[in-house]
Amino acid sequence: MRIAVDAMGSDNYPVPDVAGALLAGRELGDTIILVGRESLINSELSRQDTGGINIEIVHTDEAVKMDDKPSVVGKSKPRSSMRVGMDLVKDGKADAFVTMGNTGAALAIAILYSLHRIPGVKRPALGQIIRLGELKVMALDIGANADSKPEWLVQFALMGKIYAQNVLKLPTPRIALLSNGEEEGKGNQLIHEASALIQALEVNYVGNVEPKDVLSGKADVVVSDGFVGNIAVKTFEASASYLGEMIRDELTRDVFSMIAGLLARPALRRVYKRVDPFEIGGALLLGVNGVVIIGHGRSNAKAVKNAIRQAHEAVTGQIVEAIGSGLVKTLGQD
Repeated sequence: MRIAVDAMGSDNYPVPDVAGALLAGRELGDTIILVGRESLINSELSRQDTGGINIEIVHTDEAVKMDDKPSVVGKSKPRSSMRVGMDLVKDGKADAFVTMGNTGAALAIAILYSLHRIPGVKRPALGQIIRLGELKVMALDIGANADSKPEWLVQFALMGKIYAQNVLKLPTPRIALLSNGEEEGKGNQLIHEASALIQALEVNYVGNVEPKDVLSGKADVVVSDGFVGNIAVKTFEASASYLGEMIRDELTRDVFSMIAGLLARPALRRVYKRVDPFEIGGALLLGVNGVVIIGHGRSNAKAVKNAIRQAHEAVTGQIVEAIGSGLVKTLGQD
């Protein structure tokens, strides 16, 4: 497999981008195509162990900054590492693209300038895996569409279902709408209308779920508009981080707490690994004609490695082709 990586994507590029790409290349055996300023990439590669890893470099000087406006960056920076990387996928020279860069810019470039939508897809959605121990929940949309229509949520549900079947290997994934109550009458007008449409489909629809139900594993695919989904995912991540800080503060409060902390350290490390968002790596842009993973700008090498692994799994699961054929089969759209 050939995976293109935006070497100028993260806040601290190219250090975590290159280091994470090398970790993934060694673990997966894929060819890694580093896209960005060649001199910076080579400088970082010289500090790393590159033995046994297939690496290619595609040079470009332009980079998308975090404060670049998504609405204009596609035209103003046609040779950005983000655009060049996605064009490699479009032209069949790479199987997937991974970036830790500006999310809005990545969405705009993918949808409007490079990959475009899969035929039949009304709006692409960002989907992110939430880890619940050994279980994984796909939450979408988490930020691509702040305002949504009921029929868009229907497509989000179907794309999430297809991902859960093809990548998470769940034969009949449970699909739910994120709402302010699990009762059928709860939710706003968008939830009411989307619920009626999803119930008419041949899917394993389990109704509404609240955030607590998401964390208890009541559904495998949780659907919402991008505004609600983005807030929910960021709240989950912030809560886990805040809880970790409180535990750390309490375990350093006095000598007895410090002794208890030393004894509990192995268990606490296992807990942290279960809630660490960098263990997933990024969000998948579902609905565009290519595999694109978008991660946090503050990502470290571990996050980049896991984002590349996620891209590898999506390509292996033929998610783009499955979404295209699945929408036609279920909705009769072409």
